[in-house]
Amino acid sequence: MSEWPGPIFALTLFAEDLGETKRFYAGVFGLPVVYEDANSAVFQLGETLVNLLAVSQAPGLVGPAPVAPPEAGVRSQLTLKVADVDAMCAELERRGVTLLNGPMDRPWGPRTAAFRDPTGAVWEIASQ
Repeated sequence: MSEWPGPIFALTLFAEDLGETKRFYAGVFGLPVVYEDANSAVFQLGETLVNLLAVSQAPGLVGPAPVAPPEAGVRSQLTLKVADVDAMCAELERRGVTLLNGPMDRPWGPRTAAFRDPTGAVWEIASQ
């Protein structure tokens, strides 16, 4: 099992409004759609696929576990490395993103800021 654990191949985020979420990813991250059908839109983020899936299709992936609604609260955070957090925050704000927090220097070293996507997932940007 020398390949375990391997790199993250795909993240699937459940979207209440697939169109809005697709526009967010295209506009904020500047990523092209690499696959799309009536229930999903997939973006390539480095080596990782980000699959935006209509929430109506989520039970087929995670059942019998229940699919939590967005108002249930934040359960995870995804972090992207950037060269300059302050410059990226300014760019994100130009793209219409509202920051949850930051930029701030964390006690464990990095400078960070965070924002939420339309699915409720929190994205953090960080630099050393």
